[in-house]
Amino acid sequence: MIKQEIRIERTSSPKSKPDQSSLGFGKYFTDHMFVMEYSPDKGWHDPKIVPYAPLQLDPSSMVFHYGQAVFEGLKAYKVDDGRILLFRPSKNMERLNISNERLCIPPIDVEFGVEAIKTLVKVDADWIPSEEGTSLYIRPFIISTDPYLGVKPSSTYKFIIILSPVGAYYPEGINPVKIYVEDKYVRAVVGGLGYAKTPANYAASLKAQVDAMKKGYTQVLWLDGIEKKYIEEVGTMNVFFKINGEVYTPALSGSILPGVTRDSTIELLKSWNIKVHEDKISIQQIYDAHAEGTLEEAFGTGTAAVISPIGELDWAGNKITINNGETGGLAKRIYDYITGIQYGKVKDEFGWTVEVK
Repeated sequence: MIKQEIRIERTSSPKSKPDQSSLGFGKYFTDHMFVMEYSPDKGWHDPKIVPYAPLQLDPSSMVFHYGQAVFEGLKAYKVDDGRILLFRPSKNMERLNISNERLCIPPIDVEFGVEAIKTLVKVDADWIPSEEGTSLYIRPFIISTDPYLGVKPSSTYKFIIILSPVGAYYPEGINPVKIYVEDKYVRAVVGGLGYAKTPANYAASLKAQVDAMKKGYTQVLWLDGIEKKYIEEVGTMNVFFKINGEVYTPALSGSILPGVTRDSTIELLKSWNIKVHEDKISIQQIYDAHAEGTLEEAFGTGTAAVISPIGELDWAGNKITINNGETGGLAKRIYDYITGIQYGKVKDEFGWTVEVK
């Protein structure tokens, strides 16, 4: 992509900022957003930062009818010395292009995408919260905009980035969550959209999640869509199990999202000389390991929560408590190390952080 200058139009009506102690997740949005257009004759063009405002779209825009859309999620962190850090933003933009390819959306130049994120974060830098555990969530997304009713890829698109100051994703924080193992509904199958970060995957998960929450569970652990026996992922996280001192996580089979925090966790564990198995793992294996006393920990990884220990699983009415329902030592060590890098408190020996200047 030819280097494009990002035009900046600042708001004349800044919003009042929310109380940092009660941010929650995804409830508040900053003063500005990034927008860029795509058309066949111009490609991606007219990048700009404008005041945050509702979009004006034709009711027949294809995104509303055929779901051709993708998105990403990452965070900006405020360091004690005033610096602003992003965590592996190029990985998110690379994954966005994997989703783009699957959804027939033109790719975004990775370097320019990161530059757009950095520029927007700089414009709204005073929105980055500074209390412990808070951050600025970054949501890049692309929607199809052709005003047309007919099943085909759109020829026009919008690439948008919005920002949201956030606290902890789970009210439990680093404390263990209770997870319901879903054995009725299916989220994704190999050959489908599972490895892409597209709204359709999340729409497919809502019914099971609502049912699980009614039963007192925070999230759903999905099994494979064919045999309903192999573990895939939790709705918002990849999942890991520590068994007999070694760590197991489902292999990326094509129906699982390749998480950035997942990749970071695996790299970190290997650097600590902890053996990591990426393989097919049945839910029965996990229950057998629990019965044998070898299941030591379970935890999820994701941008929103970073590390979320799992304290209970419920599979077909069979409940097991993991590590006495307490946060395991390995999950806490990973959480402290990754968040330490993100907030500039731990030396970044992996080169994962990018400073916003």
